[in-house]
Amino acid sequence: MSKTIKAPTFESALAELEEIVADMEAGQLPLEKSLAAYTRGAELLKFCQSALQDAQQQVKILEDGVLKNFGATGQ
Repeated sequence: MSKTIKAPTFESALAELEEIVADMEAGQLPLEKSLAAYTRGAELLKFCQSALQDAQQQVKILEDGVLKNFGATGQ
């Protein structure tokens, strides 16, 4: 049987990343767990950065297309 892995949402990835940072800052993780947490944190960071870039691109498309036209009407 194969399990379907759902992609995290931006919010859930950010929450997990914040939890990892807090655990690491507490300094209570053994070395192996610290390395695993760092690796997972790097993956989550990359995911969050990508999600933010996608959102910025969508906003740019809206501003260049739809929203720019509203300003041109003088309203």
